[in-house]
Amino acid sequence: MSAFLIANMAPIMFGALVVFLLSGFPVAFALAANGLFFGLLGIELGLLRPELLQALPNRLFGIMANDTLLAIPFFTFMGLILERSGMAEDLLDTIGQLFGPIRGGVAYAVIFVGALLAATTGVVAASVISMGLISLPVMLRYGYDKRLASGVIAASGTLAQIIPPSLVLIVMADQLGRSVGDMYKAAFFPGLMLTAMYAGYVMAVSIIRPSAAPALPLEARNLREPNGDSGVRSLAVLVVVAAGITYLFSQWFGARHPEKPFDEVMIYGASLATAVCFLFALVSRKLRLNILSKMAERVVFVLIPPLALIFLVLGTIFVGIATPTEGGGMGALGALVLAILNRRLSWSLMKQAMNSTTRLSAFVVFILIGSSVFSLVFRGVNGDLWVEHLLTSLPGGNLGFLIVVNLLFFFLAFFLDFFELAFILVPLVGPVAEKMGIDLIWFGVLLGVNMQTSFMHPPFGFALFYLRSVAPKEVKTSDIYRGAIPFVLIQVIMVALIIIFPHLVSVEKRADMKEKLQLRIDIPAPDTPAPDAQPTPDFSAPEDTTPQLNFSTEGDKK
Repeated sequence: MSAFLIANMAPIMFGALVVFLLSGFPVAFALAANGLFFGLLGIELGLLRPELLQALPNRLFGIMANDTLLAIPFFTFMGLILERSGMAEDLLDTIGQLFGPIRGGVAYAVIFVGALLAATTGVVAASVISMGLISLPVMLRYGYDKRLASGVIAASGTLAQIIPPSLVLIVMADQLGRSVGDMYKAAFFPGLMLTAMYAGYVMAVSIIRPSAAPALPLEARNLREPNGDSGVRSLAVLVVVAAGITYLFSQWFGARHPEKPFDEVMIYGASLATAVCFLFALVSRKLRLNILSKMAERVVFVLIPPLALIFLVLGTIFVGIATPTEGGGMGALGALVLAILNRRLSWSLMKQAMNSTTRLSAFVVFILIGSSVFSLVFRGVNGDLWVEHLLTSLPGGNLGFLIVVNLLFFFLAFFLDFFELAFILVPLVGPVAEKMGIDLIWFGVLLGVNMQTSFMHPPFGFALFYLRSVAPKEVKTSDIYRGAIPFVLIQVIMVALIIIFPHLVSVEKRADMKEKLQLRIDIPAPDTPAPDAQPTPDFSAPEDTTPQLNFSTEGDKK
């Protein structure tokens, strides 16, 4: 029995962890208890040395001293302040009025605002609850299909999983040993592409079933001019002017600084254009010039502050001015400033935001401590080698590995939260992916898109639970589950597209900085004279002292 346990300690340990998790025991304590139990068992069996567990204090102090993880409470606090200060309500109302005249306009507004909230909050719960409270009653009132309305809201909220500053990307970068900034850059385009695929699905539904996604009636559009005009032309002119300023500044700045990358130049140009448009609208309102329409003014004053916050946070990270932790700190401060300017900051709001931030941060740190205990013992019993052998022996090479790993994450997401998946499975499959030559930034974004489905899986998707808690009674739970299925399929299609077309994830190719030295000694043969008059030193050893390399075995000698 002891020999069997010693030979199969790694798979038994992993199987015991699965049993622990399925039993409903808290994940952090299940990880730590499992690691300590098998650590003591391995010491008793002589498989491990007692000194192994002495490494635990240093590992725990390393977790507490990890600056990268500080970005999690910063971004969480920023998102909660913005969500509870009414920014989501203003955005949904304004964008809903803008897209209202077209079929499915409110659904497009939900998707667009979901992407904006994802880029400012990074918290799925905040996005889903906000849009569920504000948009779902409006969509139901004007005849939207219940399944489409609930599915759009739940799916748009999960964009916070993949669009920076996503919390899961911070954890993924930390576990894979890669830069959070690089992970953010790589995930930006897939997040926008997924947003476009959601909008494409709404467009298809509005064409095939127009009654499922009607336009807003005329009486519901209150941002109109006295003459009845919608005011969209004024907004279109402002957008064209902003695009022109961005282009001209980018050309001028790029010519003066050719060493700057294109995305950095565009960030500077877009920031300048945004500031000019905001100042122009502000002057027009204060001096009562009435140059802009009501729609244009409302869009500017509602949309530009969160966009400025996005530029402040993500722009400084992408350009390299700030680290993700510093960007999170600036974002938290910027959210407080926006709440003060909107006169919505109160002590109760601060207290709720700080309580929620503390709970989430403690949740993350405790899971990380538990996973650290588990991984230390699991590697001590050669569990990493067992996982590596198991995954590298799969048929199909890299493609087979990617398919199996993504299926594993997809099905485990039915039962586990994305934090739990990131802390338990990513440290096991990440080193295997690196040994197989897979770029870990690309791999992390792929898994991030996959884990996004964990919020949408019936029956345990957290986004579905969040929506159920705020949905009116006429929306059945079955409507929410059935509405989520098409968007889960879209997310799975996105995973397949990233595997088929890996260039969808932009990964910077850095030159290898390791210094490569090559030592070469040319010794002419004894019968070949040296080309110069100088004699060549004889480096050969006497024949009887030359070491011989013998690779034969004892059986060969016999």
